[in-house]
Amino acid sequence: MPNKLVSIVISAFNEQDNVQELYKQLKNELKKVDVKYELIYVDDGSSDKTYANCLKLQKKDNAVKIVQLKRNFGHEIAMTAGMDYAKGDAVIFMDADLQHPPHYIPQMIELWQQGKEIVLTKRVDNKDTSGLYKLCAKSFYFVLNLLSERKIMESAPDFRLLDRKYVDFLKGFNEQDRLFRGLLSWIMPNDNVAMIDFVAPERFSGESKYNFIKSLRLAINSIVQFSVMPLRLATYIGLFGAAFALLLGLYVFVEHFFLHNPTPGYATIMVTVVFLGAVQLICLGIIGEYIGKIHMEVKKRPLYVADYITRKDNKDGAEKDI
Repeated sequence: MPNKLVSIVISAFNEQDNVQELYKQLKNELKKVDVKYELIYVDDGSSDKTYANCLKLQKKDNAVKIVQLKRNFGHEIAMTAGMDYAKGDAVIFMDADLQHPPHYIPQMIELWQQGKEIVLTKRVDNKDTSGLYKLCAKSFYFVLNLLSERKIMESAPDFRLLDRKYVDFLKGFNEQDRLFRGLLSWIMPNDNVAMIDFVAPERFSGESKYNFIKSLRLAINSIVQFSVMPLRLATYIGLFGAAFALLLGLYVFVEHFFLHNPTPGYATIMVTVVFLGAVQLICLGIIGEYIGKIHMEVKKRPLYVADYITRKDNKDGAEKDI
């Protein structure tokens, strides 16, 4: 497919020391495949020199395009912005931290040329994470798939290739909070899907942008987006609490009138009140998460604000706003 265009969407947030090294590796790997390509760097509101370094790359290569988000909108929105501007017959998504090894890209393109419409990757190991992080990640996917109606593949990062057909499908979603892995599982076909196993190397430079709080927020958003099971769980918790209170009442009745034992008061009352209070707060919290999602979605705000920058001599034209 020598006339086909492949777009590579690269999400970057404070990756000033990585964007140039990634460019060098990508250029070396893309020499191995017979396709036209464009490199779309998405600067997700970086506060360092990421954008400036991307401009330096663009000055010497008009295949480099830049989507500069006006602030940090998050990784999922950064991928969405890059996808919106990608013109390729296939789109490859990857991060700029070099933990998505570029040397797998020729294999991804070859599988696509052989007819695979979706090429996923599975991270079998990550040299940059601790054993505790891996345990938390495994627990996250277990809970997510336990509560979600659509199963999401474990350890399948956002390093993937999608045919234009599925890119257009994804562009039809306009959700404010989104999880690409979940959306993709929703439209995933049973055939024409390939999988590549890889080991994520240590970061070339910088540190991971996902701390515990961000990871926990992502976990909660992921569950709420793809399932109403937590709402049912709140109902089950309420029924359990009611059954517990009924049994406790029967116990007190039998103890007082049939066993003629003095009924302990303070401890029983306190335990019951604390238990039921906790159940109510948990249920209200679950309901509140869904109401909050509805509140944000009905506003229909734009997903992002960005500039699209290309070389002036590029046929795609000058920069524009979205």
